[in-house]
Amino acid sequence: MGDPGMILAVAVFVFLLVTLAQGVRQVPQGFKWVVQRLGKYNTTLNPGLNFIIPFIDAVAFKVTTKDIVLDIPSQDVITKDNAVIITNAVAYINIVSPEKAVYGVENYVIAIQTLVQTSLRSIVGEMNLDDALSSRDHIKAKLKAAISDDISDWGITLKTVEIQDINPSGTMQQAMEEQAAAERARRATVTRADGDKQAAILQAEGELEASKREAEAQVILAEASKQAITKVTEAIGEKELPVAYLLGEKYISSLQQLSESGNSKFVVFPADIPAALHGMMGRK
Repeated sequence: MGDPGMILAVAVFVFLLVTLAQGVRQVPQGFKWVVQRLGKYNTTLNPGLNFIIPFIDAVAFKVTTKDIVLDIPSQDVITKDNAVIITNAVAYINIVSPEKAVYGVENYVIAIQTLVQTSLRSIVGEMNLDDALSSRDHIKAKLKAAISDDISDWGITLKTVEIQDINPSGTMQQAMEEQAAAERARRATVTRADGDKQAAILQAEGELEASKREAEAQVILAEASKQAITKVTEAIGEKELPVAYLLGEKYISSLQQLSESGNSKFVVFPADIPAALHGMMGRK
């Protein structure tokens, strides 16, 4: 059997080693450890070598001090104009007071996710659909302001929050596409109607201008004919023979051209050409 003194010495040595191991704690960088003394919060250990009272103090929680990324689940949100949109977000947090985070709320991850969701529903619910789809920065700013104070009571700092997706629901998106198609069709109809209207106006203006010019031309021709007749009358006076000769020549030339036409079969010359010329001149 061994020496009892030696056994006792070994036992004491082992007990001292265990006690020393229980009293020394090395906290890694990026973490803080929460220590309880007899079940009650005592202190928070910072990164590095720390000492606690063996068998009385115990490390209850190991909390990271690095930034935490929380994914906020997607949810349906109803806007002010009763449109349904689907939104989700991501929050970046940092735990600055581990003792508040572990003792102030049962589960800070679920608590923050729920808080962001409810705040997001409240913010978007006060906006119209068009504003909600085009105002991500505005929503982000209001969301950060809404939850920063609440989570600070838990010893947590909100670094930032980002809106990942904010899209209309499937049925709402289909309705928007139909509305956009109807609006494009309406604009096309209006454009065609304006084009037809302008074309009709231009055509009417063109016809009116042509009528005016034709009327002016008729007046000019009538005036010219009047002046020509007046000059001829003044020139010939009572002299019929030269005029009769000229008219007869024109008359026979016209009949010859008529006979040469492909549509003419018979040409009839008057028996008394001088009488016919007198008739054309209005004289007996």
